[in-house]
Amino acid sequence: MSPQPFDSFKGFAVTFRQMFRKPITQQYPEYKRPVYPRFRGRHRLWRHENGLEKCVGCSLCAAACPADCIRVVAAENTPENRVSPGERYARIYEINLSRCIFCGYCELACPFDAITLEAEYELSEYSRDDLIYTKDMLLAEPVKRMPVADREAYDTPTPVWKAES
Repeated sequence: MSPQPFDSFKGFAVTFRQMFRKPITQQYPEYKRPVYPRFRGRHRLWRHENGLEKCVGCSLCAAACPADCIRVVAAENTPENRVSPGERYARIYEINLSRCIFCGYCELACPFDAITLEAEYELSEYSRDDLIYTKDMLLAEPVKRMPVADREAYDTPTPVWKAES
């Protein structure tokens, strides 16, 4: 079936209509658009209030990861070197963000809520090696803060074409 001439005019009509609308401009670096509450961005490891790490090195997050981007090497806790409340702790915890698909399975698999996916989405780097986040980087407070949208207003994302109507 060949395209009809009328179909081309319908397409031009959409373009012509947009010419008279006010453009949507966002001042991106200064103003960051709020992300939805269920957004999955940068990974973060957590500590207990007493300073011990929540991660016990069980490797359930690595087992649940479909992209195989998490590497956990466990070590035993000693009375002199207590890192986590369990018998073991994660001596090495690395996430290769160049392979990660941000599915959130690692967060769901963790029985101790040791890892979460935060709202930070500015994760670009110049080198692939810089995208391998180590345990110290994951335990650190995020450098950039991203605003999170109001849960009541944005629990379900509204498509752009419905919001303009």
